[in-house]
Amino acid sequence: MTTTSQPTTRQRVPAVEGFFTMDDEPLLIGGRLDTGGYCFPRHLGGSDPRQSSGEVEEVLLSRRGRIWSFTNSAYPPPPPFIVAEPYVPVVVAAVELEAEKMVVLGQVVPGFTVDDIEVGMEVELILGVLYADEDTEYLTWQWRPVDAEPSAGGMV
Repeated sequence: MTTTSQPTTRQRVPAVEGFFTMDDEPLLIGGRLDTGGYCFPRHLGGSDPRQSSGEVEEVLLSRRGRIWSFTNSAYPPPPPFIVAEPYVPVVVAAVELEAEKMVVLGQVVPGFTVDDIEVGMEVELILGVLYADEDTEYLTWQWRPVDAEPSAGGMV
């Protein structure tokens, strides 16, 4: 009798709970302040000196925005960030969200280099693997350019 092994499916979980939804079209979970401003993540809303009450309403933030600034991360970030070995540099973008007009920092999807993106480019939020172990993929938010393809080399 011949048996075939089935591929193991890893569980997919947020690397940090409460930062985004796990939907097919994920959204960041932020906060709206009494003063009308927004914050991300939500728990940072109480650190706004203009927000005297500390009350922060949970809201889902825009999935799309425009690149406000970007850079490459040529060296690994310090702990507690978990880095795969060998470290592969990534592009990091500050994105101004469409409706909220606030800037959220995040990794650009793998494959894009600083030569592939530009200030003002439209991006959308997706989920990507931050790191994995044998059983689990730990996800984070990433920015994917809407109307662009990564360069042929795909290396940062």
